[in-house]
Amino acid sequence: MSENGLKPSRDELAAIFRMRHPEVDDPGWQPEMRRRFGYFTPDEAYEAVVEKLVTPGCTWLDVGCGRKLFPSNVELAETLSKRCGHLTGVDPDVTLEENPFVHEKVRGLIDDYTPTRQYDLVTMRMVAEHVADAEAAAAKIRECLAPGGRAVIYTVNRWSPVPLITGCVPFALRHPVKKFLWRTESVDTFPTCFRMNTRKTLRHLFEGVGMREEYFDYLDDCRSLQRFRVTSWLELMGWKVFRGVGLKYPENCLLGVYRVPS
Repeated sequence: MSENGLKPSRDELAAIFRMRHPEVDDPGWQPEMRRRFGYFTPDEAYEAVVEKLVTPGCTWLDVGCGRKLFPSNVELAETLSKRCGHLTGVDPDVTLEENPFVHEKVRGLIDDYTPTRQYDLVTMRMVAEHVADAEAAAAKIRECLAPGGRAVIYTVNRWSPVPLITGCVPFALRHPVKKFLWRTESVDTFPTCFRMNTRKTLRHLFEGVGMREEYFDYLDDCRSLQRFRVTSWLELMGWKVFRGVGLKYPENCLLGVYRVPS
């Protein structure tokens, strides 16, 4: 599959959007506003890529899945869980026990995981920023993958405004801020290290274990102020202006696919 084959089309992103928001006539003001602007979230882009890569009968390892494979897309999680041949979830947190979709649950860090099979796909959704030993994690992912297998890394960009600010805020204060802006729960707030959070770093890590970058994209992230209508509208207008003058939106996420030679 070429890079062009991995990059989601607007139709594929729209299909993920409809899956997330089946109430077509009234999806809610946030999704409706994004739809009117023609904006798709980084989560939707990640889900569209994973949907392509989870093929019938494949073996899949999800690192750091916690309670949910896709927090806002239960339908896709169920569909892909049934489509693949085997799905292992590796996570040190106790919330893994609440995950209804993984076929095998392994409590622990990816660094310490001893694979009992080879995987066609390894995914890390918003986990890389929490990894303390990036070299060990990359080496373990390579060990887990079969020839031709792929790793999908979806994470924040270290040099985007929100991660830069987060790095300056004491950990004890991060959850109150996240709860106010995004209504997250305390169990979903973890310490960050930012050791796998630039394109250059990811490419270096995976090339170092014999893998190549097959696809990469910067995903514009207009969700920082999404809780309120006015601020959400202003954020999306800012995104539209940046796109109109051909500039990269400053707040973005990273999505990379790295492949083992066949």
